[in-house]
Amino acid sequence: MTKRPADSEDQDHSLKAGERPAPPDNGSNGNEAGPFEDDFEDEFESEDEILEAGVDGRPDEEREAEEKRDAMDMDQKTFIPGRDKLAAGESLSPDTSTYDMLHNMTTTWPCLSFDIVPDQLGDNRKAYPASLYAVAGTQAESRRVSQNELMIMKLSGLSRMDRRKDEEDSDEDDDDEDENADPILETKSIPLPSTTNRIRAHQYPPQNASRPPTTHTATLLENSDILIHDVTPHLTSFDTPGTTITPQHAKPLATLKMHRTEGYAVDWSPLASSGKLLTGDNDGKIFITTCMEGGKWTPDNRPFTGHESSVEDLQWSPNERSVFASVSSDGTVKIWDVRSKSHKPAVSVQVSEVDVNVISWSRQTTHLLATGADNGQWAVWDLRQWKPSTESAPSAKPTPVASFDFHKEQITSIEWHPTDDSIMAVAAGDNTLTLWDLAVELDDEESKDTAGVQDVPPQLLFVHYMEMVKECHWHPQIPGCVMGTGGGGFG
Repeated sequence: MTKRPADSEDQDHSLKAGERPAPPDNGSNGNEAGPFEDDFEDEFESEDEILEAGVDGRPDEEREAEEKRDAMDMDQKTFIPGRDKLAAGESLSPDTSTYDMLHNMTTTWPCLSFDIVPDQLGDNRKAYPASLYAVAGTQAESRRVSQNELMIMKLSGLSRMDRRKDEEDSDEDDDDEDENADPILETKSIPLPSTTNRIRAHQYPPQNASRPPTTHTATLLENSDILIHDVTPHLTSFDTPGTTITPQHAKPLATLKMHRTEGYAVDWSPLASSGKLLTGDNDGKIFITTCMEGGKWTPDNRPFTGHESSVEDLQWSPNERSVFASVSSDGTVKIWDVRSKSHKPAVSVQVSEVDVNVISWSRQTTHLLATGADNGQWAVWDLRQWKPSTESAPSAKPTPVASFDFHKEQITSIEWHPTDDSIMAVAAGDNTLTLWDLAVELDDEESKDTAGVQDVPPQLLFVHYMEMVKECHWHPQIPGCVMGTGGGGFG
């Protein structure tokens, strides 16, 4: 290799690609090449060394460890809706990898109460896309009260979360395309004269196998009326082309006017062969309405009384035809027997110093009752510990089987899993819908690991953010499927 003269005019010029600068003249004559020093000499002696160092000059293991540390530094704190607050410009988005299925929808007016309708598609369904049927009542603004309606809905094409993008070797086939179908919402509506406070559906077995089951709804309106509708034709029309819905089908089977004030408490008896309905109002009165022969709906002349304030929720016993429970803003739970001529509670227990908003009676373990209160606390009670009360000796407050104060706003809905007596769904005013597993033991060391998040009970399984959530219900035929509604729509 020749050496450039020190006084060469090209020394100050830019080097061409691939050229290297010449070392200075060390006094040798022009024909003898001196020792060559490469200013850009590679720091690695062999290809093996280069491979070990990775793409940025460091071993891959060292670089990956640093990237992991950086990621942890960026996300050291778990965000808990209802406790943590978003900074200006921040928003929440769900981690879709934690869901098997997640869909959201909005309606023209909010529907703050709804119910899932059982269907004929089979039990324990796990195939996708899923389908479900539901009813809901709207809350239109006061100057547009005439736009209120009872909505009968079919949701189909509910696909599972698409995780194929995370799987490099996944193969697409027709089944995958079916599972990732676009969701479809079909609706029928019945006009309502007022805002819906609460709605519940009840289904009767069909008279013969060729006919669908009969589905009735009970809608508690803000004007204190209760409307009972037969929505069987509307549900049938979704799957039977040519089904005719006449104006007569929009008329209620009965309009009940025994309440003097509005109410939010309603429940259908799961054991009565004919329709039997419980309703409660803000005056603390509870009425039973029964469907008589010939289809006439008749309320009792005399209400059940005993609460000192509004009746917030009611539930029939899942295994005793004549027994029901109620909760009130007076902080009590009362157990009633409809056979009592006094129409007074058999058991009355003060379970909270604030309003008790909601109640759920376990279908699997029928001595367990869950309550949710206005201070965010919810609890599970063993009814075997409750003793009958008298006016001279009211029942002492028992100790709950379990009690949680994770939520910091009022509990708005609570419901036992339909087939697992340890799983609960709870909705609260802190914009969260949470799932709980009561089978988790407090002394289980593994269960105590909450990933560094403070004040989180080990029984807490899942936290879902849902704006102004008011109600949640498990689907009885789709394992693990929970539906909720709130000011931001359905999810």
